[in-house]
Amino acid sequence: MAIKLKELPMSERPYEKLEMYGAETLTNSELLAIIIKTGTKDETSIMLAQKILSLKNNNSKQDLRFLQDISIKELMTIKGIGKVKAIQIKAVGELTKRLSKPINDMKIKIKSPNDIADLFMQEMRYEKREMMKLVVLNTKNIIQKIINISLGATNSVSVEPKEILLEAIKCQATKIILIHNHPSGDPTPSKDDYRFTDRIYECADIMGIELLDHIVIGDGTFVSIFSKCKH
Repeated sequence: MAIKLKELPMSERPYEKLEMYGAETLTNSELLAIIIKTGTKDETSIMLAQKILSLKNNNSKQDLRFLQDISIKELMTIKGIGKVKAIQIKAVGELTKRLSKPINDMKIKIKSPNDIADLFMQEMRYEKREMMKLVVLNTKNIIQKIINISLGATNSVSVEPKEILLEAIKCQATKIILIHNHPSGDPTPSKDDYRFTDRIYECADIMGIELLDHIVIGDGTFVSIFSKCKH
């Protein structure tokens, strides 16, 4: 029979350890154990947490992002993890994902492609499908709104220029930036990316809207299409 958490020294129990020393001192399994709350008669919550962490199919022991993609059914394959615990874990994964997203009402001024990449890298680098966002700016390059335009397949996103420009017009935009991800992790723009950017640039120009850039996000890296071509 496994040792119970209450039988551990006070400084080694996840709840007490967090309170005494801070959340940053806890291991991934200890943090997850707090979410799980209780174990079984044979295993502590920490042991169950370690089993969950063993489900990830990557080499990074510190990488918890797999919790955003793992299914409730997969979590429930572990004895001691029922539907309620599985749902709680999924909720935490989604909260973490949302916390990484930029906030629309923050007064963020864009001065370079790096500013945009920094805002969206953590949110978009691990997406399994291509997604495109429209960033609306005012005349001083301060972000006014961030709009999700499309969510596509694993290697393409289908969107028409009119869809993007319609959203820009609704916001009375004077400047816009496009950003999308490459699930492969390689941000090198494709020929289609260049052609699409040219179409948007030309159509936006006719309507008096300036396309400042089109950023492609990879895994920890990005490419500014405007830095690759001149308009």
